[in-house]
Amino acid sequence: MKLNKRILLVEDDPKDIELTLAALSEYNLANEIVIARDGVEALDYLYRRGIFKQRPAGNPVVILLDLKMPKLDGVQVLQQLITDKQLRLIPVVVLTSSGESRDLEECYKLGANAYVVKPVRFTEFIEAIKQIGMFWALINEPPPNNIKT
Repeated sequence: MKLNKRILLVEDDPKDIELTLAALSEYNLANEIVIARDGVEALDYLYRRGIFKQRPAGNPVVILLDLKMPKLDGVQVLQQLITDKQLRLIPVVVLTSSGESRDLEECYKLGANAYVVKPVRFTEFIEAIKQIGMFWALINEPPPNNIKT
């Protein structure tokens, strides 16, 4: 059974959203890329509530998560994910401008699978997103939806 390779991009910066979408679409790395512009929207998507109440069932193959966002930041999203038996199985790549060691440590403690500091240069940013997408959307096998935890 082929899974829908949906990616959840949690990002509040319109320029970073545009660049990420361009990089992922260049290699058709996902059937669908869902954008949440803050942590509240991300959790609404994952729990199928609010504007996402009617979304198709199933979890994304990966969450690309920014840290510095309004309403609910990336660390708070990770804190919520780790408490949920199904959601904590979703791979999370923190994609942030923060290179602070305390952010890095906290994210890994909360179950992040990878931590990528956004490159400042356009070409390096695009290349980093392509590599992330290639691994998580094409190479990695996500956990089955019915796994017991």
